[in-house]
Amino acid sequence: MSEPLDESHVQPRRSAKAVASLAVRSGRETLSVELALTLFRHMVRTRALEERAIKMSKSGEAYFWIGGPGEEAFNVGLGMQVHKGAGPAFDYLHLHYRGSGMLLAMGMPMVDHVRQLAMTATDPFSRGRNFVGHYAIPAWNVVPVTSVIEVQYVMAPGTALMQRRHGGDGLTIVTGGDAGSAEGDFESCLVWANRPGNELPVLMVVTNNQYGISTPAKGQHGERRIADRASPYDMRAETVDGNDPIASWHAIARAMKYVRTERKPFLLEAMVSRLHGHSSSSGAQRSWAEADCVALFEQKLIDADAIDAEQVRAMKAEAKEEADAAVVQATSEAKPTRDDVERFTYSRSKFDAVYPLDYTGLPGTVQNVK
Repeated sequence: MSEPLDESHVQPRRSAKAVASLAVRSGRETLSVELALTLFRHMVRTRALEERAIKMSKSGEAYFWIGGPGEEAFNVGLGMQVHKGAGPAFDYLHLHYRGSGMLLAMGMPMVDHVRQLAMTATDPFSRGRNFVGHYAIPAWNVVPVTSVIEVQYVMAPGTALMQRRHGGDGLTIVTGGDAGSAEGDFESCLVWANRPGNELPVLMVVTNNQYGISTPAKGQHGERRIADRASPYDMRAETVDGNDPIASWHAIARAMKYVRTERKPFLLEAMVSRLHGHSSSSGAQRSWAEADCVALFEQKLIDADAIDAEQVRAMKAEAKEEADAAVVQATSEAKPTRDDVERFTYSRSKFDAVYPLDYTGLPGTVQNVK
């Protein structure tokens, strides 16, 4: 019998400390207990959502899963520090398809993620027309996520240029994986963000799980760290342990502060785990050899007397219940119909009044011929 995906059955070790700490420490860096527990709660919620999503793909409730179990520590910290809003005064987000922790931390309801996975007509991001994790949220400056690898890096300088002209402290955040950094789009972002005298407020993020779909990084990358790619451009960069939420929080904060104040780019590489393979296409089996950021942070919080074993179990149970309820709701909602195929593909234009039945807004379709 296979192991269940959720780990609520695992008994955390209890701390020997008797007095609660005022802060949770990692090396020389600390977070308040309140902030650390908020981070942990979002990490647990993200893991519960991803594990339930994997079960959906295995049970036939969904057709395809892709996500980021193992990236919760970094992605949640990134999402919590975004200046969320619409327009150039706020942060623009050019994401890849492993950002569930980031969006949950920003306030996305679990059910919206599940709706896209279940391909329902109520999916607010693509009306059931795209893979899971392909978000599009105009109200939060989340630019539509694409399945095409790393094209988001060459898009990012566009919004950053607008923000440079607009003024203020809004920045453009672009995220991707280690394998995709071999694409020309990644290098184009480095070039355009670092032109002397025309530097752009771009935070370039690489979540490095040391794999492409099936290719290990050591067979692709000659540099010691992907962050070293910033060196020829005299660009600020850092590599952080993305499995450590405290180290990640401070690295993100440093990078964002630099970009916001100096209006120059920063390359941040986070070393993360890949706990369930690339996607459901590879089986999504659990890799027990990889470090688990949720389990590691759980034990750190227990050792710091920030939480106890019973509270951990209650938090995991609550997150699992939330994910299960999201699945029940989403799978009971309507699916798109064949009449929706050409809807929601093009934005409204001046041609709509002339060709009201043609969703492309262009002349020449049979339905518009008089």
